[in-house]
Amino acid sequence: MSHAERYAVREAPQDTIVAISTPPGRGGIGIVRLSGPDAKSIAAPILRLRHPLAAGHARFGDVLSVPVGEADGEKLDEIVATLFAAPNSYTGEDVLEIAAHGAPVILEAIVQQCVAAGARLAHPGEFTERAFLSGRIDLTQAEAVRDLIDSQTLHQARIAAQQMEGALARRIQPVKVALVELIAALEAGIDFAEDDIDVMPGEIIAKKLDAVREPLTQLAASFAYGRIVRDGLTLAIVGRPNAGKSSLFNRLVERERAIVTAAPGTTRDLVTERVAIGGIPVELIDTAGLREGVDEAENLGIAKSREAMADADIVLLVLDASQPPHAGDELLRESIASRPHIIVSNKSDLALAYAANSIHTSALTGEGIAALRDTIVSLVGGGSQAETGMLTNLRQREAIEGALRGLASAQSALAAGTPHEMLLLDIYAALRGLDALTGATTADDVLNLIFSSFCIGK
Repeated sequence: MSHAERYAVREAPQDTIVAISTPPGRGGIGIVRLSGPDAKSIAAPILRLRHPLAAGHARFGDVLSVPVGEADGEKLDEIVATLFAAPNSYTGEDVLEIAAHGAPVILEAIVQQCVAAGARLAHPGEFTERAFLSGRIDLTQAEAVRDLIDSQTLHQARIAAQQMEGALARRIQPVKVALVELIAALEAGIDFAEDDIDVMPGEIIAKKLDAVREPLTQLAASFAYGRIVRDGLTLAIVGRPNAGKSSLFNRLVERERAIVTAAPGTTRDLVTERVAIGGIPVELIDTAGLREGVDEAENLGIAKSREAMADADIVLLVLDASQPPHAGDELLRESIASRPHIIVSNKSDLALAYAANSIHTSALTGEGIAALRDTIVSLVGGGSQAETGMLTNLRQREAIEGALRGLASAQSALAAGTPHEMLLLDIYAALRGLDALTGATTADDVLNLIFSSFCIGK
């Protein structure tokens, strides 16, 4: 049973939940949120408002400290209460938000009084879970809420906001509609053959399967870039000693993070820094120069450099353009040839010769740094990938791959002349993969389409 199907059999909750919705710690404002059918009545005894609550309006007033069993209490804080009435709220239920000063003791007191009045402490993610159960959002949008909260760059936030608006669901929906229409046609041909419903020819089925498979294949390919946008990447800066790795690292970081001297072998350990390049979080790793170490400390640093080079998503090989070509540089190029990599000819202000297929940079003057940033972004697909409706996590990729496996099995079964009854099993398997992203397709959905598309019993 898919994730969406497990949720589909659950009933909408009937209780009211409460939680602090702002981050832990002190701040100018803190918000306590209630959601459920009794949100207003639970909060009523502790609120003294200037005007009655009204949906979509903020009401200024006081929150009271009301002892258990008493009808009134003392003023605890000045607050602003905002009511979002069902179904026009985040969760689809009545939602009441109480904005108080952000002292943890005040917020916790509000929560405790709500619990004493009948609310339940919310579980992690339960407000968004209720939004899904009420049909306000699908699973891809729910995941985008988490991605937006976790975003570190504006580019990540923009992608998450697009997903929250249903960009991925809109991309999947036409494919899902076509698949359900194919299922309905095959079901009708099997179950209502006596009513002159034609059995769909094999070549037509094959074309329809191809039409569904192509956009899903393109969507599956978006995961490579979507994962990087969501999680970021690691870029290891490697090269021989004194090629300017640390200087280039500092240029990309835009501050003097790594120690730079004219003496080779200065960097003995890995130096890391997280930056945003083209809106993508990139963990830069400055490594020790790759050569035969002169002492134990340098040898340990070189060993770590090779480990970082093996683990990195992208390897940035820095060559010294102010020196004649070195045999060690060619060995390094060969070692990373099968990996995503970028070759940089550094010290272009002192260049004697540039390496083939390299970017010319000068860490001293800043020449070529912008081009290097653009190359990093384009290497991960940022220059060509559409920014809407992409797969951003492993669960989404597995769901689409499951749908593609079902389609591939259906195509093989069709080519083997398998009866339509068995063919439908593979097509339903493909549909379940899409259901795991956008919600379950019910038997009623298929039946309604059958009876609306065919003149049964005419």
